[in-house]
Amino acid sequence: MAEASDQERTEDPTSKRLIDARKKGRIPRSRELNTLVVLLTGSVAIFVFGGSIAQVLWQIMDNDFRLSRRDLFDPMAPIAHLGRDLLAAGQVLLPILGLAVLAALAAPAALGGWNFSAENLAPKPEKLNPMKGLGRMVSVQALAELVKSILKFLLIGFVSAALLMSHFDDLIALGRQPLLPAANRTVQLIMTFVFWLCASLGLIAVIDVPFQLWNHKRQLKMTRQEVKDEMRDMEGKPEVKSRIRSLQMALAQRRMMDEVPKADVIVTNPTHYAVALKYDQASMRAPRVVAKGADLVAAQIRSLAVGAGVPLLSAPPLARALYASTELGREIPAGLYFAVAQVLAYVYQIKAARMFGGDIPTPPTDFEIPDEFLRQSGDA
Repeated sequence: MAEASDQERTEDPTSKRLIDARKKGRIPRSRELNTLVVLLTGSVAIFVFGGSIAQVLWQIMDNDFRLSRRDLFDPMAPIAHLGRDLLAAGQVLLPILGLAVLAALAAPAALGGWNFSAENLAPKPEKLNPMKGLGRMVSVQALAELVKSILKFLLIGFVSAALLMSHFDDLIALGRQPLLPAANRTVQLIMTFVFWLCASLGLIAVIDVPFQLWNHKRQLKMTRQEVKDEMRDMEGKPEVKSRIRSLQMALAQRRMMDEVPKADVIVTNPTHYAVALKYDQASMRAPRVVAKGADLVAAQIRSLAVGAGVPLLSAPPLARALYASTELGREIPAGLYFAVAQVLAYVYQIKAARMFGGDIPTPPTDFEIPDEFLRQSGDA
């Protein structure tokens, strides 16, 4: 089958296609969002820890410009000073670096979640194909990225130029101020610049995130034939499904037949239906249907019951009502309690007569079946 064109891909991706794409590392990503989150986190961290950082850096500079005479003539002293300075600067910068790393990890999780794909690490010869590489360079995706990069450059450039022009006098005045006031003013200007740059990046991210989500979904769209093929692969071929269903039914029927010898009574139609009932006062609230069947299955139930010595009672309306109203393994409905109680009383009388001697009781024939069960079984 020829590969479908983009115009034919009108169906939303299925859950299986989304899972397969994720396994291959195809998830929505926005570099603009990642850059914005890292920049904002770093800016906030500098604003919070900036005072302590400035103090430590000032102390480092002060110590390095106040070297003793002995250190000046000791060739190992600069190395020792450099080591102490790097350690002190690293300790004070560690919180900012740690927050930046956490932001770099959290930003992707906010959009597509964390994902590790081993398939992307495997070597793929097609990646070395120059024709495919050229195709990716002139694709719609590449064109969209180029347009986005140009717009981002223009926006950031415009904001930067506007900031420099509006604060030009302040920047020139820094050279005429004392060191500490100039440093404080520099920090203020930097924070102002960072704020406006974050705002411009935020505008880009607001546009880029929905675009990346839409583009990711567009790339995974499917044709109707692909959806049908996937459903067929997931569900299997019809003949295989039929074979599985038949095996499941055979297994369920075998388990059901194993319960027939344990039943208390078999209520029959007498030939078309057979329902096996069991009741244990200690563990059951009401009698339960442990086996049921029609025609050949009913005949097999009756045969097993006769071989196991389970009593059979012919009660056509009750048998049909039980067969139609009660699922296998479920308790009988409350409307049939009285009729089934008559059956169980008859069974207990038979067991007592066989155990202690006496006449076999006459089986009951008049059962009170509510109209709703008669209609359900087709007797109404």
